[in-house]
Amino acid sequence: MKIRLALPEEAEQCWHIRNLSIRHGCTASYSDAVLDAWTPDAMPEHYREVITLNPFFVVEMPNNHLVATGFLELATARVEAIFTLPDYVGRGFASLIIEAIKREARQRGIKQLTLSSTPNAQTFYEKHGFTFIRESTSPSRLARTDLRCINMAIDLGK
Repeated sequence: MKIRLALPEEAEQCWHIRNLSIRHGCTASYSDAVLDAWTPDAMPEHYREVITLNPFFVVEMPNNHLVATGFLELATARVEAIFTLPDYVGRGFASLIIEAIKREARQRGIKQLTLSSTPNAQTFYEKHGFTFIRESTSPSRLARTDLRCINMAIDLGK
């Protein structure tokens, strides 16, 4: 198993990981209708650009199978989209991703990271040093609704 930067041609595989992770992990936080709208099978083309423009990490198994993803959105210094395939949850792969993002941010001189977590992932981010700022809603074009989220931050200067 290794952690590395994703390649643009892996966008569809990363999108699939995203969708399965949301469908599996967010059932207690959002309705089935919201989950269905938020996780369309067809990948928006801008998703490939996200991989190209940002440090977008993947965990790759020895058989070249990707099992987890996540990225640092450089324009906003935000942690975005840490996802793990359901069969691989609890094995520390998301932790590898968040730590890689924090290292990358420090190397780029970023002093603080923020994120908007789904409610089910709040404790994961707290475990990695993020602190609660406030609960809010965030508009989602895919879900066609405002999604309940937990705004969090971490100071990387320490």
